[in-house]
Amino acid sequence: SLWVFLLYSYTVSFLNNLGHFFLKTVHGQHCIWYGECGNSTKIPEKKLNCNYTGPPIPLPDQEGQDLLKVREPLVCCSRHFIVVCCDTQQLKTLKNNIQIPLQFLGRCPACFFNFMTLFCELTCSPRQSDFINSTDFSAFNKSTTNVYSVTYYISLTFANAMYNACSDVQAPSTNVKALSTLCGREASQCTPTNWIQYMFDINNGQVPFAINPNFTDVPIGGMTPMNNETFNCTQSLDDGSGPCSCQDCSAACGPTPVVPPVPPPWTILGLDAMTVIMWCSYIAFLMIFLGAVLGAWCYRMVTSEYGPILDSNQSHSINSDGDATCCETLGERFENCLRVLFSSWGSMCVRHPLTVILTSVVLVSICSAGLTYMRITTSPVELWSSPSSRARQEKDYFDQHFGPFFRTEQLIITTPVNASFIFSPTSGGPDIHFSSILNITLLHQVLDLQTEITNLTAEYKGETVTLKDICLSPLAPYNDNCTILSVLNYYQNSHEILDREIADEFLVYFDYHTHFMYCVSSPTALDDTSPMHEACMGTFGGPVFPWLALGGYEGTAYNNATALVITFPVNNYLNDTEKLGKALAWEKVFIDFVKNYDNPNLTISFSAERSIEDEIDRESNSDVTTIVISYVIMFVYISLALGHINSFRTVLVDSKISLGIAGILIVLSSVACSLGIFSYIGIPLTLIVIEVIPFLVLAVGVDNIFIIVQTYQRDERMPEEELHQQIGRILGEVAPSMFLSSFSETVAFFLGALSSMPAVRTFSLFAGLAVFIDFLLQISCFVSLLGLDIKRQEANRPDILCCVKLSEGQQGKSEGCLFRFFKKIYAPFILKDWVRPLVVAVFVGMLSFSIAVVNKVEIGLDQKLSMPDDSYMLDYFGNLSEYLHTGAPVYFVVEDGHDYKTIEGQNAVCGGVGCNNNSLVQQIYTASLLTNYTKISNVPSSWLDDYFDWVKPQSSCCRYYNYTGAFCNASVVDKTCVHCRHMTTTGKQRPNGTEFMHFLPWFLSDIPNIKCGKGGHAAYSTAVDLIENNTDVGATYFMSYHSILKTSSDFIDALKMARELTDNITQAIGPQNKTYSVFPYSVFYVFYEQYLTIIYDTAFNLGVSLVAIFVVSTVLLGFELWSAVLVSFTIAMILVNMFGVMWLWDISLNAVSLVNLVMCCGISVEFCSHIVRAFSVSTKSSRVDRAEEALAHMGSSVFSGITLTKFGGILILALSKSQIFQIFYFRMYLSIVLLGAAHGLIFLPVLLSYAGKPQYLF
Repeated sequence: SLWVFLLYSYTVSFLNNLGHFFLKTVHGQHCIWYGECGNSTKIPEKKLNCNYTGPPIPLPDQEGQDLLKVREPLVCCSRHFIVVCCDTQQLKTLKNNIQIPLQFLGRCPACFFNFMTLFCELTCSPRQSDFINSTDFSAFNKSTTNVYSVTYYISLTFANAMYNACSDVQAPSTNVKALSTLCGREASQCTPTNWIQYMFDINNGQVPFAINPNFTDVPIGGMTPMNNETFNCTQSLDDGSGPCSCQDCSAACGPTPVVPPVPPPWTILGLDAMTVIMWCSYIAFLMIFLGAVLGAWCYRMVTSEYGPILDSNQSHSINSDGDATCCETLGERFENCLRVLFSSWGSMCVRHPLTVILTSVVLVSICSAGLTYMRITTSPVELWSSPSSRARQEKDYFDQHFGPFFRTEQLIITTPVNASFIFSPTSGGPDIHFSSILNITLLHQVLDLQTEITNLTAEYKGETVTLKDICLSPLAPYNDNCTILSVLNYYQNSHEILDREIADEFLVYFDYHTHFMYCVSSPTALDDTSPMHEACMGTFGGPVFPWLALGGYEGTAYNNATALVITFPVNNYLNDTEKLGKALAWEKVFIDFVKNYDNPNLTISFSAERSIEDEIDRESNSDVTTIVISYVIMFVYISLALGHINSFRTVLVDSKISLGIAGILIVLSSVACSLGIFSYIGIPLTLIVIEVIPFLVLAVGVDNIFIIVQTYQRDERMPEEELHQQIGRILGEVAPSMFLSSFSETVAFFLGALSSMPAVRTFSLFAGLAVFIDFLLQISCFVSLLGLDIKRQEANRPDILCCVKLSEGQQGKSEGCLFRFFKKIYAPFILKDWVRPLVVAVFVGMLSFSIAVVNKVEIGLDQKLSMPDDSYMLDYFGNLSEYLHTGAPVYFVVEDGHDYKTIEGQNAVCGGVGCNNNSLVQQIYTASLLTNYTKISNVPSSWLDDYFDWVKPQSSCCRYYNYTGAFCNASVVDKTCVHCRHMTTTGKQRPNGTEFMHFLPWFLSDIPNIKCGKGGHAAYSTAVDLIENNTDVGATYFMSYHSILKTSSDFIDALKMARELTDNITQAIGPQNKTYSVFPYSVFYVFYEQYLTIIYDTAFNLGVSLVAIFVVSTVLLGFELWSAVLVSFTIAMILVNMFGVMWLWDISLNAVSLVNLVMCCGISVEFCSHIVRAFSVSTKSSRVDRAEEALAHMGSSVFSGITLTKFGGILILALSKSQIFQIFYFRMYLSIVLLGAAHGLIFLPVLLSYAGKPQYLF
């Protein structure tokens, strides 16, 4: 029937379809190989697979089944495999071959699963014939052939998925991505296709036969591309493995962190706000002030009397009753007491000159004897960093736990030769431009230079010192080659390898160009995959990263580098002076050699670890002549200017050269006493103390000398008054003013010693004591000498030749020219009614300008400025900024106390699977994504993450001898070596507790090799401080790099951001109720930490000094509070104006300039206090008259004693070879003297004429 016919038809059709399906399935389970046969001709130690076209078969033994189904990393191969196309030996070979990828990619389970799928399908898939086609064979024996070449059809979708899951995986020990090691090029240049092509390249030194990948998403020629299931890095695997960490999978990180916006500049109407505010304030002040002056002038015209503002000529106080207050009465009594005390003291010194002088000499000699214990600190660390500062304590902590940071000897080599050329690869691809410095002829010359340096020898205490005795050898004692970071290490520092090439009579196929291009892309490679099979790793066993050995290129175009950088790291020593001495001796020979090296084709800038300190010492010695000339000019001026020549006939008698020399010796004696006393105590000197304090004390001391001598010269001896009484009376008049200035400066300096900056603190201590001793010697020894000199003059004996007595001549006194100028011309002019408002307007304008720019003064000290003009270090610093492409290493130190043996403690630090999102490693990684903001350029090297990879049971790294229990390196072939941990659920987890500590010392001593690249000896031998007999972990560090830092602000920002980062890390790892923390350390932190608080330190030091001056002035001016306010206000104006000068003259704010500002505070007292005190004791009736008298009498002494004395000496400093002298001494000293003189001799008298305290008559 029809129904039966239809049923039959459907049955036949079904059976046919079933048959086709069966046949297709049988065809799909067809192998292309099975088992291993002959050896590879390319890599003889590796086997080729046997040609086999039969069906897949089950594994024949339990070992193979365990490898496939139980033991990772091959367990992923068993997901769909019941029968396979590989035997047990092939599985063993696969397991051995994927050890390095396992160690690098195993951090990300999804990545490694996809990676293993690629190789499992290739090796064992029962469907091999679907996507693998054998294309070439070689004979093994009569019945068997080897598979010598295959084409592997891979889905482009699969390749992309595998690459995407692995592209972010990090290699912690090298601070780079894992693909940089596994892709044969830099990770940024790696793509899905060229990665797989590199792994299957027969020339990569690992593949025994050709595997040609063909990428397609559609079937080609009957071949269906392999497109197995993949996992992305954010997915968990079926075996329970979690998603990859953020560090290894950017997709797991969430939104990319955003750099905080830079605060916009403070503006008003588009202009700088401070400028606008100060302009408006200045204009408002001028309007009010000039209005008041004009109103007073109108009032005077009407009343013919001065108003209150211009000060009336009334003889009484503005108080109607004329009664003085209690403070004024007390002040008058205090003034009388000082006058009587100093008068009596001066009289005694003149009456007993020899006793006073001898006593002074003895005391000075005793104090100065302390100079035999003098120590001069030239160490930059001791000079700029306080032992109690955070950076110094962190440096000491780092040095004690990990050893000091290595010493660095570095060359930066360029060439004037135009030898650039174009290289055309024979393998195809675009032409490559090579810069001149990479010309092979020049490379040979550089290698000769490098070899000569490595062969240098030095002598130290009769011993010969070579570079090998002191150099850094990370793999010692197994490999004692010195670390040399140089592109020549790509060629194993060998001329033969540099010249090696593979060529025929027509073309060069492989040579130093191809090797260079390969090594800069994959510096960790042990084989360049060319027929030359040369390694890129250096002879010392580590990689030479191109950004450390090349300079002057853009992006990653290393072939365009215009400079070679050669670095010789040398061991540093904390407390071993013998070994440190050897290093210093070799460095000296290194410096001398490079200085004298001559090659017209090479331009070399260089530096050794000792270079900066050596150049600072040389700078100080070279400037001795300049300083001596400067002081000689000041000494000659003082000796000549003290004398008051009445006539040419009496010039020899009136001269006071000997008294001037005596005064200078007193000044120098006070400095020697100060240095000696503190040397007794054990406080070391600094170069700043030696260079600045004599200048300061000379300014203070000479001013007082001029005041005493010139006051006597203008004084007439009263009837019946003897010489000792006259000098006593004169001293009673001027000594309170001298005491006011000296004591104010002493207190201000001693309070300045509260500063945390060593340079400022030391200067303040020495300066304060020197100024006070100088005052004591002046009112005792100098007064006695003055009495003797006056007796000589009165006896008509010539100066110096005092034993000769000249014929009697008429003795008379006349006013000096300078005094007459001040009294008759200058003082009346400055205090004219129309001049005073102009003076106020100009000085307030200067003040307004300075306030407007005070926040614009740069902070920091360019290291170039610390070098002499002719220093070789200037070229080095310039090239350092121009050519280098990476910053200094930065270490993130976890102090002793963190528990690494617990899962919680591990998760708080590590960066792999299961680690906290805010762990230490993860936070540093996130910071490295914002390089321009955080100044962190690389992901950190993490010993903890590498240790976890090293100890995995799937890895061949952690093994031990079964019988002895001793560690067995992965390169050892011994059947008694067994894995540290079993392939169990527990074994695959991280080690913790005692197990964590049991294997850690092995990891830290393991030398990395081709079987295990995770050995920690090279990268981490000093990164972990094992304590308590290796039973616990103490302090550890995680290293990264700063970005390129060129200016002081870059270094300051880097330190600031690193500390902010570690503060966040400390808070995140949660050391609750614990004393440890995380801190950053880099070699430059101790020098730049001062700039984090320099603004506060400046405000504190200058503020304390002003307060001290105010308090002392209040007391010593007879409790005249208002006069002390005027002194302090004028000094504050000088300081603010100094900041204006610093901005105009490009003088940055740092410890040197802060010392000068503190000194400015002290010298300004000399310019101001004498004028104010003379004003306060004047008996003139009006403010204008009192100001004029004070300016006339004290102005000439101040002008001749400080201004003229210093001016000549300062001008000589401009000739100094030292840039630091030219900028921070010549420019600042000149500014201090000119601003001090201008304010003390122009502005202050005008201010007193307007706002000085009125005179009271009792």
